[in-house]
Parts: sequence; C-alpha cells; structure tokens
Amino acid sequence: MATAVLAYSGGLDTSCAIAWLREDYGFDEVVAVLVDVGQDGDFEPAVERATAAGASDVVMLDRRQAFADDQVAKALLTNSLYEGRYPLVSALSRPVIAEAVADVALDLGAEAVVHGCTGKGNDQLRFELAFAAKYPGVRVIAPLRDRIWTRDEEIDYALARRIPVEAKPDKPYSIDDNLLGRSIEAGVLEDPWVEPPEDAFVLTSSPASAPDPIDVVIGFDEGLPVALDGEDLDLPDLIAALNAQAGVYGIGRIDMVENRAVGIKSRELYEAPAAITLIEAHRALEELVLTKGELIAKRELEPRWAKLVYDGLWFHPLRS
Repeated sequence: MATAVLAYSGGLDTSCAIAWLREDYGFDEVVAVLVDVGQDGDFEPAVERATAAGASDVVMLDRRQAFADDQVAKALLTNSLYEGRYPLVSALSRPVIAEAVADVALDLGAEAVVHGCTGKGNDQLRFELAFAAKYPGVRVIAPLRDRIWTRDEEIDYALARRIPVEAKPDKPYSIDDNLLGRSIEAGVLEDPWVEPPEDAFVLTSSPASAPDPIDVVIGFDEGLPVALDGEDLDLPDLIAALNAQAGVYGIGRIDMVENRAVGIKSRELYEAPAAITLIEAHRALEELVLTKGELIAKRELEPRWAKLVYDGLWFHPLRS
C-alpha cells in the first residue's frame, strides 16, 4: 500500500492536493501533517477539510516552543537579516515543518513526501533540501508545480468532491505567519510603485500615529532574551509581548524588493516588531562584551548565515 505524507496548511491548495494524490498520483493513503509554529488561525476547520478530502489521517504537531528555542533563538544570536533587512520570518519556519513531515514519513515508511509550493518561490527549495537531509532518497512531489491550477478550477474541484473549502473571492494578499511575524505579498503589492495599503498590516501601526515613546528593558542570558521589563518570560511569550509593544510604533514594518533564491525579484512586506527590536538590542549588547576582532568577524559572518537559511540550507553543515 503506497503512502504519501503531506505538509498540510489547511488551505485550498493543500486540501485539494490530498484528493490529487489519491486520484492522480495513485496513493492509497495520504497523511496530512499540520504543524503549529504559532500561526494565527483555527485548526479545527482544517482538520475537517483534510478528512473530507480523503486524508487517511491528520497529524497535528505543536512545534512552537521547539521553533522558538532552535531556529528563532539562533537567528537572534546571529542578528540575521537577509539583504540587511528581512529577519527570515518564513524561512526559519520551513525546516521545522519539513522535519516534522519527514519524521512522520520515516515512521510510516512512506514512499513520498509532498509540499504545496509553486515553482516561483523560495519555499520549494527549503522544503526539498530539508526533506533530502532528513529522509534521503524519498520521492518528493509538488502538485502545484507539476500543474498550474486557477483558483476557480481548484474551487470547482473541491466542490465536486464535497471538500468544505469556502469559495470566497481571492484575498487581496498572500499571507504567511508564525510566532515571529508575518510576510505579505501579491495583489497590488506586485507593483513596487504602489504604497502598501494600511489594511495589509496587522502587527504594526503607521509610525505617523505612534504613541509617546516608552523605555523597554530587555534582559539577556548568554545572548538570548529572557526577560521583559524585569519579568522572566519564555521566548514565545516574550516575542508576543514585544510584538504588541513595538508594533504600535511601526517598528518591524519592512517593505523591500527582495532577491529570491530562485533568481527573481519580488516585492515583499514583512512585520516583525519583536525580531527587529531584539536584534538591535542584541547588537548593542555585543558592542559591550565582544572584542573588536570578534565584532568584525561576526558582522562579516552574519549575512552569510542569513543567506544560507534563506536559501533553504538550515540542515547544511556549513550553517551549523
């Protein structure tokens, strides 16, 4: 019996992919793996959609703390900003999700692992390089790269199979989020001359409407933030609190034309108030405690580390 394990987001694309894998690719069983990395959303409807689409099982995994303690913590220690601006919000979550999918596939002895990425973005590389590192030799399937579907085609396909995907009009933007922040792209944002509409932002307010300044004290232990204004906090809670505090000042609102790993330019918006605040604070701490030589070497290495992660090489020995 052939089994495929799918990195499942709960949206239209990966819900339809469950049915495609059974009907078009000939898999007897499709296991959908839904990984919680702190994204905003209700997982219950996603589970219902996966079941209706024909998933043999839906595996829900909470990786928020692991994501914070490994990927996010290392990105803060390295002051990682891709192209000097992007704090790797989405790039950091992909190895966590891909590793979880590969682990389930290994446990089941699955013949294939599956992701829902298209051929235009960075995520296809991040998933596939992680799969290669964690389940060498496994077949990797990318249904949305194999065949381009319009949204209307996907909705018709889902309705014909009674998959309860709400047939809403296209959202104005494509959003990806986790506990560290949000990425926003597509729609009117594809024109770099267009100023981002305020409705694109959730975690940040316009700096023009910022309240009076406040002092925030961040406590560090061995380079990692552990306290906010004297209160000890786990990293996910500290990030959530700082996202709220810094976001109202417009801190962490990023608008950039980014060079993707696949060789195209893309206009991207990011919101990462806590990440930008913590990186600035950590850099200031390093100025106090590192020697001149260490500071020079570290500032040279930081962009190299960030690019490795951006390009999907989290599991590469060089990144370690």
